Amino acid sequence: MAPVSPELISPRSSRVAAARRLAKRNFRGKERLFLAEGPQAVREAAAHRDGDAATLVELFATPEAADRYADIIGAARDAGARTHLASEQVVADISTTVTPQGLVGVCRFLDTPFEEILAARPRLVAVLAHVRDPGNAGTVLRCADAAGAEAVVLTDASVDLYNPKAVRASVGSLFHLPVAVGVPVDRAVTGLREAGVRLLAADGAGDRDLDEELDKGTMGGPTAWVFGNEAWGLPEETRGLADAVVRVPIHGKAESLNLATAAAVCLYASARAQRAAGGCRSVTGN
Repeated sequence: MAPVSPELISPRSSRVAAARRLAKRNFRGKERLFLAEGPQAVREAAAHRDGDAATLVELFATPEAADRYADIIGAARDAGARTHLASEQVVADISTTVTPQGLVGVCRFLDTPFEEILAARPRLVAVLAHVRDPGNAGTVLRCADAAGAEAVVLTDASVDLYNPKAVRASVGSLFHLPVAVGVPVDRAVTGLREAGVRLLAADGAGDRDLDEELDKGTMGGPTAWVFGNEAWGLPEETRGLADAVVRVPIHGKAESLNLATAAAVCLYASARAQRAAGGCRSVTGN
């Protein structure tokens, strides 16, 4: 069990400097470490393990946060994380948020090799192709987790999974399901298809309607949804790789849905269809 530092860590400490550098992608990639901020993310990080290795390796907490979240501090210590008491200014310097919540964890990378995801024969996967906004990426990951997806794949043209905004937007879901990163789009599509997964490209200009697909009963099998860029959607060559291009119907006067909302609709539609095919189990059931 790692001890809590009895005194406030110095702002000039090498540990503080090392954590602060993780706000930059090149340092994250070099060290294979990233930041998790706030009680929810730190709690999930403390509970997560990759085999025998704990994901959370270090934690900075203000005295107030250490008192308020004593259970998280205890979980971090049980995980073997070095836990430092730090002033509000030190935590603010490490944090990337405007209003830090007093807890910042340093975590090991936890992405999963794409081959391992394929070997697990997933039934529901979200593929983020050309997604550049970290908040959207994290929110789609959260939606995939909530819908019961077994994996998320980020292509090599998508945002960094460990961008602090993406980590925050996932609200802890990053620690719940396998995520592969840096996979070329054609490799993602080919690999999933060979694993028996149907590829559906989500696009507002799709020639198939999601409601009609549900009515026809075509959504019950293993499915991967491919989601594109926030502004221009999926390139023609990526749409051409899919088995079908499906649009979410707009029944009102809205011009369109944003990426995360469309992803939630598509993933839940597949989750409902798959559970109905397997025994009419509700997506909100346990």
